[in-house]
Amino acid sequence: MSEADPAIKGSKMSNWHLGPIFDVDAHIDPPHDMWANYLPSHLKDRAPKLIHEDDGDYIEFEGNRRPFMMINNQAGRKGKDFKMKGRLSDVRQIWDPETRLGDMDTDGMDHALMFGGGPLGSFDNELYIASYEAWSNWVMDFASHAPDRLFPVGYVPARDVDETVTHVKRLAKQGFRAINLPAFPQNKDAWDTSSNVAGMKAGQVSALTGDPKGELQYSDPEWDKLWKVLVDNDIAATFHLGARVPRFGDKRYFLADMPMSKLAMAEPIGIFIYNYVFDRFPDLRIGSIESGVGWMAWLAEYLDRTWEKQRYWTESKLKNPPSYYMDQNVWASFIQDRTGVLNRDLPGGKNIMWSSDYPHSETTFPNSHEIIMRDFEGIPEDDTRDIICNNAKKFLGIS
Repeated sequence: MSEADPAIKGSKMSNWHLGPIFDVDAHIDPPHDMWANYLPSHLKDRAPKLIHEDDGDYIEFEGNRRPFMMINNQAGRKGKDFKMKGRLSDVRQIWDPETRLGDMDTDGMDHALMFGGGPLGSFDNELYIASYEAWSNWVMDFASHAPDRLFPVGYVPARDVDETVTHVKRLAKQGFRAINLPAFPQNKDAWDTSSNVAGMKAGQVSALTGDPKGELQYSDPEWDKLWKVLVDNDIAATFHLGARVPRFGDKRYFLADMPMSKLAMAEPIGIFIYNYVFDRFPDLRIGSIESGVGWMAWLAEYLDRTWEKQRYWTESKLKNPPSYYMDQNVWASFIQDRTGVLNRDLPGGKNIMWSSDYPHSETTFPNSHEIIMRDFEGIPEDDTRDIICNNAKKFLGIS
């Protein structure tokens, strides 16, 4: 039993009257023997290994050893009790279906969109690519325990459009409703990125960030192959932060980096809008996940006013003002963001979705009902129902 387990007392309300909740950003970590169980047989012996030492647990992989990091699994702890490093036994077993569904029941969550996939941060191309498929196979097996409640996100490499399209088609056949892309395309060598973060494997950082300064950009016409496949299969594309990565574990920078990691997600949105991706694919849906939403209405107005003045010398051929595409094609999620809720009727602020960020350190678990009631005070019930459930279903194309 995790040391966090006895501390969990939820605030789920017996008189809850706002209908179902779709947690649009919940995280899932696999058990540490998952890689050995799901990688191809000839790669199993190269899977990461969990090592128990007197001073804590360690992960050994490709000749490197790093401490077992706990910051992404703080469910059941108060802020004063957060730990950065520790043991596997110190965290909740969120990879166990009974534990996971039990926590959702405790917190009053009806559905969850689950993030947290591969790849392994390997420098070996075969193992790197195999880990994407291993992850998707495991997480879909996990979701099969409650397919009406658990909706996994598929992960794909983004270093070559034909390779990406192949992965998306595989995920579509498996039943994924959303795929996660890095904020920018990756380099040809996916583990090479200008967004390196100390203490994190470059291949894993690249899976979320890509390379902002890389040769490939989503504005390149060749990526139209991907947007077409997503539209044809009615699959949404998510970007789970990544335009800027906080320096996790560094006390000097972490707090200041956190808000910048949210606001930096304006750049990928602008790239899609100003490069006519939505003009070419009006049914494409993208979601900026965990970015917060209080800045979305501001962004829409800023993009409009900038475009109005600069459109001529930049020779912009946009068919509509930028705010139009934000209302038609762009979604975003938040955890605690009353400013965004209050701006829900402004251009750019309409497609917002609530999330718990379970079990990360920002999570509202196990007090989500209480926090929703606080942050939505005075908001019409129909608007609240849209933000905590209906908008997510629209984004994912499910009834």
